[in-house]
Amino acid sequence: MTNLNTAVTWVDARDRLPRSGTPVAAAITGRYPADSVTESDAALGEEFWLVRPMYFTTLHWSEDGAEHRDCFVDSDGVVRLPYGLTSDETVTHWAELPTLPGGTTHMVLGKDVQTALQNVWGTHPLT
Repeated sequence: MTNLNTAVTWVDARDRLPRSGTPVAAAITGRYPADSVTESDAALGEEFWLVRPMYFTTLHWSEDGAEHRDCFVDSDGVVRLPYGLTSDETVTHWAELPTLPGGTTHMVLGKDVQTALQNVWGTHPLT
């Protein structure tokens, strides 16, 4: 059986950022809903701190044409900046994603998927 345990090493986003293009687990903090602020600037929404899969990039263009530098982007295209920069939701920490079980890579595509699964499970996967 493949050992499925892995250790996560969190990096403070104020200290260091990942390489551009790196997929990461990002610890995000903010307030939900983000736009729930009263005239007295007292936020009504609830604070959160959660982990989401994202990737880091040194340059990202949003659908609206806005340019973002040194940012984290999720699968929906939402851009979050490192903690301390101006953003409704910021990334406090990040960790490199673990490799696939039994391997040394983060991704297997195409015809190699079934072979990789067979190597991990030691049997033929359901098809």
